[in-house]
Amino acid sequence: MGVIANTQEFIEGVQAEMKKVTWPDREQLRNATAVILVFVIILAIIIGLMDQVFSALVRGIVGLFGG
Repeated sequence: MGVIANTQEFIEGVQAEMKKVTWPDREQLRNATAVILVFVIILAIIIGLMDQVFSALVRGIVGLFGG
């Protein structure tokens, strides 16, 4: 098969698969977005707190050894 035939077969396959996709409605999309945003905010808070704790530990260790 040539390049053009392979490309055409690929595009037809993509179109067939796209017809099988079920897209979320507006409410499902809004709910999923809210869940993701809440998760990201919680994760950012946890990482920020961990950063503060580790920074304090490093400062304390450096202070002990005369840094």
